[in-house]
Amino acid sequence: MRMHHWALRTVNVEALEKFYTEVFGFPVRKRGAGSTGSVWLEAEGAVVMIERSGDGEPAIPPGTMELMAFAVDSSDASWKTTWRARIEHAGAQVESETPHTLYFRDPDGRRLGCSVYPLR
Repeated sequence: MRMHHWALRTVNVEALEKFYTEVFGFPVRKRGAGSTGSVWLEAEGAVVMIERSGDGEPAIPPGTMELMAFAVDSSDASWKTTWRARIEHAGAQVESETPHTLYFRDPDGRRLGCSVYPLR
């Protein structure tokens, strides 16, 4: 079994799309028609769906520790420097790190990680 998709709800689809394409380089796979304004980003076999939230939907709780971590290439010894620059270029800041992972937040406050932690 593998991850099929993540659905991220937001009031600003365009800003979230820009963030995820700038930081992770995810290409646009599909755009929704009409007022939904949804965007599907390709994440190497899984999809990151960015969808417009409805009126009254709750925001991401401030300081949430829920996490989506993406595997990044560790063959370059300076991977942290490279990814920190990408994160900061997109307007975010690394808020914490371990030897294997950089933690930061997307524009809506979701906690994200770039990780080289070996799972196998």
